[in-house]
Amino acid sequence: MSTFPIQFVGVTAVAKANIYFDGKVVSHTLIFPDGTRKTLGLIYPGKYRFNTDAPERMEIVAGQCSVQVNGAPAQTFTGGTNFHVPAKSSFDIEVKDGICEYVCTFLQ
Repeated sequence: MSTFPIQFVGVTAVAKANIYFDGKVVSHTLIFPDGTRKTLGLIYPGKYRFNTDAPERMEIVAGQCSVQVNGAPAQTFTGGTNFHVPAKSSFDIEVKDGICEYVCTFLQ
């Protein structure tokens, strides 16, 4: 089962959404008191490519997705699991049905 939090206390939530792929991927940014950032988001069915500047940890809260990082073989992730993406790289994420909910942590 998942070990990451189900809620975040004492953060600033940015009201303006981050909208990608015509609204099929949507997230909101949370800013923590120490300046670190996370995004909370939803991914609707489809296949999407993201490029990264900073390293990221993607925690899947609910749903299921298939992920291919930097051309490596695709892996399936479900609620309670996570994957890492290196800085200055990319990943392809596919949701076949339902909605995939995630928390993205931007690592330093």
